[in-house]
Amino acid sequence: MPGSRKSDSKTGSLVELVTIVAVALGLALLIQAFIVKPFRIPSESMVPTLAVGQRVLVDRVTLHFSDPHRGDILVFKPPKGADTDSCGKAMPANTACDTPTAQHSDTNFIKRVVGVPGDKLFVKAGRVYINGKLQKEPFIRPDANCEICNETNPITIPPGHFFMMGDNRGQSADSREWGPIPKKWIIGEAFFTYWPPKRIGTL
Repeated sequence: MPGSRKSDSKTGSLVELVTIVAVALGLALLIQAFIVKPFRIPSESMVPTLAVGQRVLVDRVTLHFSDPHRGDILVFKPPKGADTDSCGKAMPANTACDTPTAQHSDTNFIKRVVGVPGDKLFVKAGRVYINGKLQKEPFIRPDANCEICNETNPITIPPGHFFMMGDNRGQSADSREWGPIPKKWIIGEAFFTYWPPKRIGTL
């Protein structure tokens, strides 16, 4: 009957629409879970590179096949010590933390890799020295006077771990306080900023 065919057509269209939406949502969730994840900058720790509220895309794939390098900006789970600004062991004065807690925090952080496994690292006036050599860091906002800006006793970054610091050296809680992170806690590398529009581009 004509009325029946029209009703079947509407039902078919509705099923098709629901299916398309479900597939699109499934693909979006799959992409976010395994390929690319959006991330909103929550604090001033990466100023001037990244501002509060700025949004970036995070590559979740590449670091499964390679290790991070100095200068990479990563999103990761910090050690549980990040919740209380504490190291995994007692450290001497003027010494950055070299041992994270055994468990990670539930929060997500974004910082820059400044030290890789085997690096002998210390911090002076908010600037990083690797194996005694001052690093070129044109992207940072240095600070000579903050509480953790002069950790001048060298530490050695352990195997499989990465020392993370914010570019805003006087306003960043980072590996100086709670230690390097193991690779397994890294979510991915930030590679592109898409908001606000005036700052769209690669990182």
